[in-house]
Amino acid sequence: QVIEGDLEPADPVSSSLAFILLFYLVFYGFLTAMFTLTMWVMLQTVSDHTPKYQDRLATPGLMIRPKTENLDVIVNVSDTESWDQHVQKLNKFLEPYNDSIQAQKNDVCLPGRYYEQPDNGVLNYPKRACQFNRTQLGDCSGIGDPTHYGYSTGQPCVFIKMNRVINFYAGANQSMNVTCVGKRDEDAENLGNFVMFPANGNIDLMYFPYYGKKFHVNYTQPLVAVKFLNVTPNVEVNVECRVNAANIATDDERDKFAGRVAFKLRINKT
Repeated sequence: QVIEGDLEPADPVSSSLAFILLFYLVFYGFLTAMFTLTMWVMLQTVSDHTPKYQDRLATPGLMIRPKTENLDVIVNVSDTESWDQHVQKLNKFLEPYNDSIQAQKNDVCLPGRYYEQPDNGVLNYPKRACQFNRTQLGDCSGIGDPTHYGYSTGQPCVFIKMNRVINFYAGANQSMNVTCVGKRDEDAENLGNFVMFPANGNIDLMYFPYYGKKFHVNYTQPLVAVKFLNVTPNVEVNVECRVNAANIATDDERDKFAGRVAFKLRINKT
């Protein structure tokens, strides 16, 4: 005897919902597994020390220190606060270049040749770096300098540095240097005389190639210091500095910083 109501038919809505949930569970599980496998395969081709792809241009740019907004170096000789910020920035910037730190961490290298450190099938890490001693900056070293890099006397020092490009052989095995000029005729007249450290703005080959931040742990970039001796006071002077090297183009109008840097210099005196 069959008693009506003992068995209830299955709910079609619940069955459909369970099937949909199972489908999405399997689908997203498959996507997660595929993504994980893809990332693992990609990471096997990536070095912990050298980037696989570089978004930097092959031509290094130049920058100045002290670092300022709009690349304006403005000094009011009679107003200590106007240049003290520049002095503080330079003190911090040049601290790693102290001779004692360089002697402790870096090598004395042979000038005039690249300091190559190939792996030769075995990871050569960390790479050694060549010494660039603060005393090479002469009157712009700031060591025992009562003029504070010349800022208190209206003869300021501006430091030029080349941006780092991994595995770039700057100079193409030839000598290179930095030169500075007034951008226009009136700027050239108002710029006056200046001296450069190291002499003639030279940049030695031994500081290249650069192997990257993780490889070149103690790398310190070579610097060129420009000490402006008699800039016409109370006048804005446009200055442009370029690196002269066989494999660094400085005439690309699409990139104003490729191998060069332009900044404004003003010495106010009352």
